[in-house]
Amino acid sequence: MTVIDPQGRPEPPADGDEAATLIGFLEFQRATLAWKTAGLDAAALDTTVAASTMTLGGLLKHMAYVETSWFSRSLFGRPMGEPWDAVDWDADRDWEWHSATADTPEELHAVWRRSVEGARVLTEEALGDGGLGRLAHRAWPDGRRPSLRWILCHMIEEYARHNGHADLIREALDGETGE
Repeated sequence: MTVIDPQGRPEPPADGDEAATLIGFLEFQRATLAWKTAGLDAAALDTTVAASTMTLGGLLKHMAYVETSWFSRSLFGRPMGEPWDAVDWDADRDWEWHSATADTPEELHAVWRRSVEGARVLTEEALGDGGLGRLAHRAWPDGRRPSLRWILCHMIEEYARHNGHADLIREALDGETGE
């Protein structure tokens, strides 16, 4: 039975196997980002705080990019699809952060949700094709290829890091706090 916390996040299983535990923590982090960006209009999603240029809208689009990059391109060697394949990344290596200001809240949430859903499907596919030890299609410059286990841990770390940013931005916006 999945336990849902007061913010609507699924608690990771307390007694799950390795895959269920890793996926459980990733889903908790995903749900935290959804909570921190919920109910905000375009102006709020485009607000910066202090000296940072980071916005919650940019963060949603960045995490959509990261989800698709790791699970589609790296893990399976598949095209990332739109909007990613049409971007001139040489002209703007941070395109996802910069372009988010032109997107509506609905577009930002939709691109993120599509990327998350795609990553879930690809995670299940990889679990059925080698499990957590399944190596990524795409190798790093030194020739090593990360496992699905590594990718899941990295995604947990990526979300946890950026959810800290989201906490600060959201509190500055409207005082919304919470773990």
